[in-house]
Amino acid sequence: MDKMRMESVDMTEKNIDRIAALFPNCITEALDEEHSTPDHKVYKKAVNFDMLRQMLSGDVLEGDEAYEFTWVGKKAAIVEANKPIRKTLRPCPEESVDWDTTENLYIEGDNLDVLKLLQESYLGKVKMIYIDPPYNTGSDFIYADDFMRSQDAENREMGMFDDDGNRLFKNTDTNGRFHSDWCSMFYSRVLLARNLLSDDGVIVISIDDNEAENVQNICNEIFGESNFIANLIWKSKSGGANDSKFFAVDHEYLFVYAKKADMFVLNLDSEAKVTTSYNRRDEKGEYALDRLDKQSIRYSEALDYEIIGPDGASYFPKHKDPLHPNATWRWSKDHVQSSYDELVFENGCVYTKNYKKFGAIARSLLIEERFGRTRTGKTDCFDLFNRDYFSNPKPYKLIRYLCMIATSDDSIVMDFFSGSATTAQAVMQINAETGGCRKFILVQLPEKCDEKTEAHKAGYYNICEIGKERIRRAAKKITGENPSATFDGGFRVFKLDDSNMNDVYYSAGEYTQGLLSMLESNVKEDRTDLDLLFGCLLEWGLPLSMPYTSEQIEGCTVHTYNKGDLIACFDENIPDSVIKEIAKRQPLRAVFRDSSFNGSPAKINVGEIFKMLAPDTRVKVI
Repeated sequence: MDKMRMESVDMTEKNIDRIAALFPNCITEALDEEHSTPDHKVYKKAVNFDMLRQMLSGDVLEGDEAYEFTWVGKKAAIVEANKPIRKTLRPCPEESVDWDTTENLYIEGDNLDVLKLLQESYLGKVKMIYIDPPYNTGSDFIYADDFMRSQDAENREMGMFDDDGNRLFKNTDTNGRFHSDWCSMFYSRVLLARNLLSDDGVIVISIDDNEAENVQNICNEIFGESNFIANLIWKSKSGGANDSKFFAVDHEYLFVYAKKADMFVLNLDSEAKVTTSYNRRDEKGEYALDRLDKQSIRYSEALDYEIIGPDGASYFPKHKDPLHPNATWRWSKDHVQSSYDELVFENGCVYTKNYKKFGAIARSLLIEERFGRTRTGKTDCFDLFNRDYFSNPKPYKLIRYLCMIATSDDSIVMDFFSGSATTAQAVMQINAETGGCRKFILVQLPEKCDEKTEAHKAGYYNICEIGKERIRRAAKKITGENPSATFDGGFRVFKLDDSNMNDVYYSAGEYTQGLLSMLESNVKEDRTDLDLLFGCLLEWGLPLSMPYTSEQIEGCTVHTYNKGDLIACFDENIPDSVIKEIAKRQPLRAVFRDSSFNGSPAKINVGEIFKMLAPDTRVKVI
């Protein structure tokens, strides 16, 4: 039986394998300094970059000049993104809602580490990623990753880490690496996020002017310029802007990139419904006016006339809208007569062909009230808490719209800068309205709430506590507004933590035999069966949202995940009869603790049992 790795996948090794598949002559060997000793040299696969460069060019490339986008720390950011970690996600059923049945996830922890841990379980499975990263205005806190700072002690003195070691620092514009630090933080996370997108998936990134250019340059590099879909302009404010120096900046950007643009398709039917619904009703729910292309603003007798359709039917601007007796057409009689072929008569209304054509196509200017404003996002939260806990949350209407046009009923939507958990509310709202079953995965660092804030005074000591409570309250609100709707209003909570395994699991060769004999287990004392089970799921690439059961078989606790995708038993000294019962069920995978068997002969016996009863089962130990 093989031992489980119990650490995140080594992305560098994966990338080398991909290059080897295309250019085997570019693969060489290099000394593995980490695993080598003076008496025993270990070698690993490496890339001959000179050969690879030659393979990709018809000419010899010489000199240093090249078109490229770079900054201080870029290479280190790539190395850090690909580096494996020895961490895990620990399940927290007590903080979850509908733990046994929900397919939604809320994960607390540094999103760089979380993205690494999810590489196997959600590789190519996420339809849409929406993120609203720090905007780098000179006062925002960003993640101080290990590769960005080397003077750990100095960082702590400067307040860049909180008491729990969360890696945050205030990136002021006096910092000599103001943009470089932000780019490194952003690059490594988007690099990993791309792996999680399905081939027809899309990422949407909210940003303002400070880093908009860098976002586009980084995404062009990671996704390729050919996969750029659009730069959406969202009108985030409708007035005020007294803090602006020259112009009243009332917009933000949403950069949209596809994993593979030729496979990405917008949900036009859904967008048509949204557009029609909005154009037929105003924000108060009242019907708008019949019109040729849009509602007339002022009454004009010259525009109030009858239009005869091709079938002889009469059309009037107000015949279906008694609430607006002053409704008029937008075109004059002469214009209608000269452009009659441009009209579409449908369901008692008159449209222009141009309107019908573009009414079902997503627009790049999100300037209408139906997308919400920044103040709308604050109202969304205030309606749930009766307090202002967030300064600039995104309105759920905006995220709802993006999900509606970019996903399908069973899609996974991810947000790894989840903040106020707007994305969760948007996903639940869509499901309640459409009967869909979209799932969300939210990731958020548990940033502490300042003691002076309303949130801290109300008993919320970090952002994650507010986010989880918002999801609970939003689910109740949506249920109240849609009493007949069925949707998943729950979520499983996981928290990033150090590995479940003691150090001896990874570096047993560094320990003496005397010390090894003193170690009763390679599993940390505070870890439960549930911790071990979900740690195995991450390594084996199974989703964290599937159903599972636990049962007692001859005094042993046996866990079955998703009806046999994996069966695990972490008890000590498991009898052969229990092993045989597990094997008879022929799971795809089976896992046990190393200490579950009394020596090598017992392990060999387990292997023989599975060869006889379940030859296709993959068996491992931790």
